[in-house]
Amino acid sequence: MKSTPLQRLTGLLKVDRKDVTQIILYAVFAGLVSLSLPLGIQAIINLIQSGQVSASWILLVVIVVFGVALGGVLSVMQLRITENLQQKIFIRSSFEFSYRLPKIKFEALYNTYPPELANRFFDTLTIQKGTSKLLIDFSSALLQIIFGIILLSLYHPFFILFGLLLLFMLYAIFRFSYSKGLDTSLKESKYKYKVVGWLQEIARNSISFRRRENFDFALDKNDHLVKEYLVNREKHFNVIKRQYIQLIGFKILITASLLIIGGFLVISREMNIGQFVAAEIIILLVINSVEKVILGLETFYDVLTSVEKIAHVVELDTEKMETKEPEFCYTNIQIVTDHLCFKFPGESDSVLSNINLTINPGEKIYLDGRNGSGKSTLIRILSGLMQPTTGSFSINDDTYRKVDINQFRLHIGTILHDETPFEGTILENITFKNAHVSDEQVKWAIDSVGLGSFIKSLPEGLDTMIYPEGRQLSSSNAQKILLARSIVTQPKILFYEDPLDKMDDDAALKIIDFLTDSKHPWTLIVTSKNPYWKQKCSRIIQITEGKISNDITQ
Repeated sequence: MKSTPLQRLTGLLKVDRKDVTQIILYAVFAGLVSLSLPLGIQAIINLIQSGQVSASWILLVVIVVFGVALGGVLSVMQLRITENLQQKIFIRSSFEFSYRLPKIKFEALYNTYPPELANRFFDTLTIQKGTSKLLIDFSSALLQIIFGIILLSLYHPFFILFGLLLLFMLYAIFRFSYSKGLDTSLKESKYKYKVVGWLQEIARNSISFRRRENFDFALDKNDHLVKEYLVNREKHFNVIKRQYIQLIGFKILITASLLIIGGFLVISREMNIGQFVAAEIIILLVINSVEKVILGLETFYDVLTSVEKIAHVVELDTEKMETKEPEFCYTNIQIVTDHLCFKFPGESDSVLSNINLTINPGEKIYLDGRNGSGKSTLIRILSGLMQPTTGSFSINDDTYRKVDINQFRLHIGTILHDETPFEGTILENITFKNAHVSDEQVKWAIDSVGLGSFIKSLPEGLDTMIYPEGRQLSSSNAQKILLARSIVTQPKILFYEDPLDKMDDDAALKIIDFLTDSKHPWTLIVTSKNPYWKQKCSRIIQITEGKISNDITQ
């Protein structure tokens, strides 16, 4: 059963129940202190009416001032705890995203733009600030309302009716606007992210949008998305506005009623002037607390919306990792598929049908076929990125679903379409700071792909920083870094999709000769438009419309 945003927020706070409990306890003390002040003022007024300066009067003044200072100290302590809570929320969210994003299943990411999912992390900031505000302001305000009603009821039974009316009003406002407020907040957030997503597209393709007609298109689409955002933002604002108008009407009604009835009680001698002043101060505190609660509902909706947005990422299906004994290790990997089929989520037609393959260790295989024939899909299934819809995929006669995917990936190297260097040094891009990769292995990988002269020309060599997507590099050198990364651990299998398509012919031919050399025991499975692969590979598998139409060993 899917959790509601409110249940998710409750679950989030349960993790830090100790901090939340401390904040509420401080709020209780602060509420008691703030509501004891009217009693002190009442006593001071009664003493002042006597017309004499007394030690009791001075003592009460000191107590009231001390109460104000104590309330300030309690507020500072609350701020310290909420700051700790905000830091914990940020830390957990950042690790939740960094842990899950690489492990989300392909099926869950289908028709989704992963960087847009990463944008959801910014909702963490809303949760940080919003939760802090809710815990401090909401807890203090609600406790002040409850304590204030109890205290007022001691002055006169009439105030019990006031308390019940107040609680009913709060319930009614929340009950009849919660669903609408949350729904409009979610829709507003949806278009907010659509605007951000489109701005990302403009930034990513900034050169394409420099032309006048393209520039106008970018602005027109942004205008359309912003209009949708404003429509839903206005709907959400109307909910907030209606709540506030209801509060204003309530304040007018209550203030007038209490002034008239309180004055009548004083005149009829059922209350003295000190009690009347104290009651009015308490009533003002209660009404102010009610206003805080109503105005804080917008923050409440924002937090629930942010929790829901982050939950969309956190609840995506991820790969189930199995841990085997440390001594478990693949040696010579043989891959076998039996009647393997695959179709994309929501599609009726299969991309791959009845694929029966046996790939032995050390084979150099070229996958041939037209665009859309299923070559890339097959490579991604064989490399463990996607799971077949039906049929079996075995590694060393161990069924795929029982394979420890981490162990399998330790023995493979991949270069897939759209893969680029990440922001970091050249060395980090090649080794990922793997402590088991030696300097000799790095040098061998660099020299093998023809990257040595380029790195030597750089002032900082391997410590040179690469911008995101390797933008300051030539496309050829960016691909060579990916190639060095794929072979640096000397894996048992290489899976490549057009690994050399951005290189000049001479460099490509040398690398193909190196990768297909029989002295390298790795298995190689590659798709490419470069015909030289056909000459060098020992086996050519032709794929036509998702089926193996030819399988030739050379």
